[in-house]
Amino acid sequence: MGACPDVLDALCPMHAILDMEGRIAHVGPTLSKLFTERTLAGRYAFDVIEVFRPRAVDGIEALLAHARMRLHLRLRDAPQTKLKGVLVPMPGGQGAILNLSFGISILDAVRDYDLTNADFAATDLAMEMLYLVEAKSAAMEASRTLNLRLQGAMIAAEEQAFTDTLTGLKNRRALNHVLTRLIARNARFALMQVDLDFFKAVNDTMGHAAGDHVLQQVARILVDETRDADTVARVGGDEFVILLNDPGARATVERIAQRLIRRIEEPVPFEGQLARISASAGSALSWAYARPDLAQMLADADRALYASKAAGRAQHRFADAGR
Repeated sequence: MGACPDVLDALCPMHAILDMEGRIAHVGPTLSKLFTERTLAGRYAFDVIEVFRPRAVDGIEALLAHARMRLHLRLRDAPQTKLKGVLVPMPGGQGAILNLSFGISILDAVRDYDLTNADFAATDLAMEMLYLVEAKSAAMEASRTLNLRLQGAMIAAEEQAFTDTLTGLKNRRALNHVLTRLIARNARFALMQVDLDFFKAVNDTMGHAAGDHVLQQVARILVDETRDADTVARVGGDEFVILLNDPGARATVERIAQRLIRRIEEPVPFEGQLARISASAGSALSWAYARPDLAQMLADADRALYASKAAGRAQHRFADAGR
């Protein structure tokens, strides 16, 4: 064979030289790397590789009959890497040269066998293809990361658009959205308006920082005394609305209102002083209406709220539906 193996090693590092009995006489350095724990020289080629297209190629004679044709092969040992190949007979009946490549399996092969640029012929475009694939993967990952950031920013913006920044409660926009959805699906709910009594006095005598602190404390109380399924919103300076989702009986709504009023009446400490407020409330019940209407329910609950204030404050009243 003379210098033939050295030349082939440089030009076709994935080749194997077979003798006329089908035994491996020599393998290129990259093909050898796929079998680091075994020596291939002297082994019967068909113990190492399997030709699965064309079919019934299981010996050197059948292989020679398909010389210069595209062959589809795979390694018999795990991970059974698929290969492409072509067989060229050597002159004088000295055997044949089987040149192999990974084809579209190259990505798996590089990973499975820890191949590098040095394992491919200098003219092989495989590594350039890998660079393109890596560049595409990097670009896709960057695009995915950017999309995730944009989605996060969009969610944050939407959340901010529906949130009262001082208290962290829902705002009027969010309230209208939830109310519209509840009415559309004919849900059973109570709409309770809560307005703080004597809050202006806190701002006037203790300052707006104290007022903000009081509003935050009230927000915590409203959240503590309601369920996750309920909605609590701040719709004005010291005005709040609570949507009680399927609260049960009218008496349950009354108990919740009285509990809220008692807790809000507890003095709020702030910088060595006590802020004293109370709360008045008015509720409208969705099941009291033949066809609940958002504007009508809000107006009725508002009238009930001011009836509570007129009756002496720190009280709760129910609305007369539709009046």
